[in-house]
Amino acid sequence: MDSSMIGKIEKARRYASEARERISFDQFRADIQGDNDAHTVQYDRGVWTCGCRYFETHQWCSHTKAMEYLLEGMMPEDMTELLPSAA
Repeated sequence: MDSSMIGKIEKARRYASEARERISFDQFRADIQGDNDAHTVQYDRGVWTCGCRYFETHQWCSHTKAMEYLLEGMMPEDMTELLPSAA
């Protein structure tokens, strides 16, 4: 491995270790295996969606909240305030 590649790998590890400060998501799609079924959660520029029934009536669910917890610090601040807290 040449020194340039080594430097790039070290930089990638540093970026990953500083993910909360360096990375934010605009869009993504994830499948979550719930207790009873699998659900697809999507985030697109501030809008959460999930295929579960609870989301249809409440506009949030345990699946979208799980993603919020997982990505804490990596979502735009104003978007994380839209989901209920765990208080």
